[in-house]
Amino acid sequence: MKARLYERYIKEVVPALREKHKHANPHQVPRMEKIVINMGVSASLEKSAVDDAAKDLALITGRKPAISKSRHNIANFKLRRGMPIGCRVTLRRDAMYEFFDRLIATALPRIRDFRGLSPRSFDGRGNYSLGVGDQTIFPEIELDKIKRQQGMDITIVTSARTNEEAFDLLKLMGMPFAEARQAEVRRAPAPASEAQQDKTEQT
Repeated sequence: MKARLYERYIKEVVPALREKHKHANPHQVPRMEKIVINMGVSASLEKSAVDDAAKDLALITGRKPAISKSRHNIANFKLRRGMPIGCRVTLRRDAMYEFFDRLIATALPRIRDFRGLSPRSFDGRGNYSLGVGDQTIFPEIELDKIKRQQGMDITIVTSARTNEEAFDLLKLMGMPFAEARQAEVRRAPAPASEAQQDKTEQT
């Protein structure tokens, strides 16, 4: 059985995008390709911190995370090459749509004083990144079992060619953006974050 949001994409989003952006071929219509969730862990924490983050990420995504390791020696941050510094999961197809559904319908509304996501976090290549400061917005995490607050970066990779196309795609899919002016959506992208760089390495 296909994910609910995939059915919505086929039946509602594709026709709306084709009409607005004048796509002659349905294969030109942008789509979500993958979602990368990355949890970074401070090197100053105990060694078990990465394992704890990986357990939380596995509960949230239903997938076993890959452990991220430092590529450099940085004495000021007590980093050694090869040291575990976080974990990440890449979701595609039904798992991607199911996570996106839970993110927009359940997790984000649980953020205190949530007023919508910034429309300015596109990278100019059709991808959108957001930061979450607390893993407990996901109902899969039991408050009495967590050892520390853990944030994460979530990057949604799309096939869109422009910020505008990506914005329209995600908004039609239900992404709760704050009210945006077109100039905000078109703005030049900020320098790529580590999460945005990591996602390009996923295959």
